[in-house]
Amino acid sequence: MELRTAASPRDVKHYTTERLREEFLIDDLFLPDVIKLVYSHIDRIITGSAVPVKETLKLTAGDELRAQYFCERRELGVINIGGAGTITIDGKAYHVAHKEGMYIGMGSRDITFASDDAAAPAKFYLNSAPAHRTCPTVLIKPEGTPEDGVVIVKDCNKVELGSLETANHRTICKYILPGQVESCQLEMGMTKLEPGSVWNTMPCHTHDRRMEVYLYFDMPEDALVMHYMGEPTETRHIVMRNEQAVISPSWSIHSGCGTQAYTFIWGMVGENQDFDDMDDVAMTDLL
Repeated sequence: MELRTAASPRDVKHYTTERLREEFLIDDLFLPDVIKLVYSHIDRIITGSAVPVKETLKLTAGDELRAQYFCERRELGVINIGGAGTITIDGKAYHVAHKEGMYIGMGSRDITFASDDAAAPAKFYLNSAPAHRTCPTVLIKPEGTPEDGVVIVKDCNKVELGSLETANHRTICKYILPGQVESCQLEMGMTKLEPGSVWNTMPCHTHDRRMEVYLYFDMPEDALVMHYMGEPTETRHIVMRNEQAVISPSWSIHSGCGTQAYTFIWGMVGENQDFDDMDDVAMTDLL
């Protein structure tokens, strides 16, 4: 498990491009038959991935957590951006198709990941936060029935925003949030930009009560997203490629503009789960 320390905005404004990428960019995700985990001191979020190809992969705590098992004191959110696969939790198997997800509650001991087809492996994207109580484990489907009797299934809360005229026509699909999928602090969802739109989260905002991580994907090899971060009056950028993630401290804006439409997963942890609790930044105030 890779460890990342917190960063002060007074220091970040002096960082080089290389240093910005070292601190905030998460690269080399979705390696075959590897579970990759990055532990950030910013609200103690863990961002990672599991790509089972030839093997079934087991999630363990590692020495860094000083825990008997990964979810001993943690909750876990998962969204699959690859082929269909199975997540097995304490002996119960959940089939997770493309762009379906799971919330896995604290106390889940034995968690494994497998793919249906090695030629089209699952790509499980992971966000985890410290937890103080156990919330129900849930299979989350963007489409589907409210419940199928064996596995709890939740329809994702979809919101359409923006317009083609402002190049930000997008659909937000909320997977984990209060009133839909219960959690201690973790929120998670996916935003898909429509063809011709390239801007996300603009006009931008900050939220001191929680931090955020973005995963950009559904991008061809020659495409990129210019991810904007930093204090509103000290903005910086990081060039993002397909299937890379970026850590956004609570004091930082988090917005992006791509060379074409793309999709991104957002994950938030912190003390406030109010999705609309944002400190908006006027376009005229950005520097």
